[in-house]
Amino acid sequence: MNYYNSIIDTIGNTPLVKLNKVTKGIRGTILAKVEYFNPGNSVKDRIAVRMIEDAEERGVLKPGGTIIEGTSGNTGMGLALAAIGKGYKCIFTMADKQSQEKIDILRAVGAEVVVCPTNVAPDDPRSYYSVAKKLNRDIPNSLYPNQYDNPANAAAHYETTGPELWRDTDGQITHFAAGVGTGGTISGTAKFLKEQRAEVISIGIDTYGSVFKKYKETGIFDEGEVYPYLTEGIGEDILPQNVDFSLIDHFVKVTDKDAAIMTRRLAREEGLFVGWSCGSATHGALEWAREHLTDDDVMVILLPDHGTRYLGKIYNDTWMKDHGFLEDRAFKTARDIVHNKNGHSELTTIGSGVSVSQAIQVLNRYGISQIPVTDADGHIVGSLTDSTVLNRLIQDPSVKDHHVSDVMDKPFKFVGLDNTIDALSSLIDRDNKALLVRDEKEQIHIITQADLLAAMTN
Repeated sequence: MNYYNSIIDTIGNTPLVKLNKVTKGIRGTILAKVEYFNPGNSVKDRIAVRMIEDAEERGVLKPGGTIIEGTSGNTGMGLALAAIGKGYKCIFTMADKQSQEKIDILRAVGAEVVVCPTNVAPDDPRSYYSVAKKLNRDIPNSLYPNQYDNPANAAAHYETTGPELWRDTDGQITHFAAGVGTGGTISGTAKFLKEQRAEVISIGIDTYGSVFKKYKETGIFDEGEVYPYLTEGIGEDILPQNVDFSLIDHFVKVTDKDAAIMTRRLAREEGLFVGWSCGSATHGALEWAREHLTDDDVMVILLPDHGTRYLGKIYNDTWMKDHGFLEDRAFKTARDIVHNKNGHSELTTIGSGVSVSQAIQVLNRYGISQIPVTDADGHIVGSLTDSTVLNRLIQDPSVKDHHVSDVMDKPFKFVGLDNTIDALSSLIDRDNKALLVRDEKEQIHIITQADLLAAMTN
């Protein structure tokens, strides 16, 4: 008889599938590592079992214990399956942007799910990171695996995913691309592949609103780069210890819209019914491949999960239209606002070292009421509004001789090109008078309340 002792024994050895239609015009061989063949339908099954077994070996998880983790859904599913096989309880914290399907699936396999707000800082006590840590402190005999910083995460991919790719490509793999969230998938896999052949190139896929790409290229953790985005499972507003930037050769950013459209193309054109971040990984990898791959290259793109998690979102036409992801979209976006400025949207900034009186002259000269503030290197470090200056001058007229850095407010928030007007308007308030957005050429534009009003009435 041929059988497995438990469902967790079926994890791994997922197939490689050649992409044929979405790769039109691109040289080389493009293969997809289809991770929804794991029993929990995602790549996270690999790390779930590895983290639990590591905790058991170290004696920090004992029989009858409770596993507590912050998750976007897939790691939770893997942990839940492992917990069923090993007799543990599970409590998972999730951000409220995650799909209802993910929440329902976790509850279906016996887990308790605590939903937390998305738009709060990581160290806010309401964030899903903080809530998971508090539950771990309060509940005896509990384990907080912390997939972001747990070395067992990357180790799982070093021990399984990397060797599988090397074996199944007969050592011919030249490029590996994967979305970067906790960092374990790309770091562990790339480490193994580069040990076999140092020339293997790894490409991390990031999303707009995440810190990874800029940090890799500049070494700067820019909180101004962080803003809400819709894609689930990739990108972060923190730097997980599992993200080994020395092992990631390039980062490519992908918008929510491009990711969603590619996800649907993979289903229609390749028969791969995959999740949203799979579209991100594919779109970003193919953008890179279009410029760099040769006929002899073999690129593998890791597709982390299954489309059943997103039936109410990207596979729902109404949801796609309402978020501006289909051509007959219902709402205008930041992209429309930038393009409708007809080239008159060049960003005006002011240096943090100039005087307040000089700043007032600039505001008056250009007829604007707010302006980003830059440091000596041109990085945006703050903002200045006419209302702030007026209030400070009323309190102390000598402020006019101070440096702008003495009176400036925090930088305006960055948003994505595909953020819709309703989302943009919710981000502009008394404490944030304008928004910043980078276009396809990485040029920065400002979006003001006046711009939003114009877009709503035209």
